[in-house]
Amino acid sequence: MHISDFDFLLPKELIASRPVNPRSSSRLLYAKNNNFSDLQFFDLPKLLVPGDLLVFNNTRVIPALVLGSLVVQGEPKEHWKEIEFLLAERLSLDTWLCLCKSPRKISIKTQFSFSKELSGEVLNRTSHGVIIKFQYSGDFFNLLEQCGQMPLPPYIRKLRAVDGQDTNDYQPIFSSELGSIASPTASLHFDHELIRTLFKNGVKSCFVTLHVGLGTFTPVRVENIHNHRMHEEIGEINMEAAQVINRTIASGQRVIAVGTTSLRILESVARNNGKITSFKGGTDIYITPGFVFKVASALITNFHLPKSSLFILIASFIGLKEAKKLYAHAINKKYRFYSYGDASLLIP
Repeated sequence: MHISDFDFLLPKELIASRPVNPRSSSRLLYAKNNNFSDLQFFDLPKLLVPGDLLVFNNTRVIPALVLGSLVVQGEPKEHWKEIEFLLAERLSLDTWLCLCKSPRKISIKTQFSFSKELSGEVLNRTSHGVIIKFQYSGDFFNLLEQCGQMPLPPYIRKLRAVDGQDTNDYQPIFSSELGSIASPTASLHFDHELIRTLFKNGVKSCFVTLHVGLGTFTPVRVENIHNHRMHEEIGEINMEAAQVINRTIASGQRVIAVGTTSLRILESVARNNGKITSFKGGTDIYITPGFVFKVASALITNFHLPKSSLFILIASFIGLKEAKKLYAHAINKKYRFYSYGDASLLIP
């Protein structure tokens, strides 16, 4: 299949730069059996039944966007050039692949200062960034909280600057496991009141972890979608969650993945025999049309970029023809797109 099959035209004014408040007041496009209903996200309890299982991704976004001052011996600090880095992938305890503009202009062994307590040295270069070994004393992530910003996607940062409000807006309310460089955005629609209502109605939940990284948001740059290769992302499913998921499947009840990341780790673990086992490690699962889903019977997700691996996943879940109809409906009804946008509940 060609990547052009997964293209669509999105008016720029539909790209959301801020989330709605409260979170559950976002819109919800309900798609079942190719029929669409325009609802609000707080209507979700009316669409679920007792015994349904919501599977959340409990990863927590790190403030991975940092400014580094290029250390020049003999020059005052105020003259040091600042370069923005995105801490994209942790390679070892203190070493990260950091994306930046014009990495070839940065010399190996160059020193950068990120704060009084955090500095780093360039060990190597790649086509998209540099590998930096960080030097610090204390807890790395605590230091990063002090000098870093939320790594909002480029399409939002073209509209406005990152600010303090994003520190809360870009985290799901139940995020706990540090490690993502992007939010599992389907979870952003859940607030405490909605969660209480769902549980009161007999809807169950469990947590898995998939740290969102390069695999999720790297563009598909090949013409034939099957030639695209996903970067590995790290995740975990504990024994308790595995047992809950397997019992739900065995009882004939629905497993509803909250977000494409939850769906991907579920299907990655189950793709051999259809069973969920405890898991800790990496996955580079890439879901394309023809994929046989063994766990998820429904998916809650935002509206994604054209020609992205995420839209390809949506087309794999409900069919390409149906996915294009869904997005055409969303555009016609002026749903808000991407990370801070509205949501959909998809039931094939």
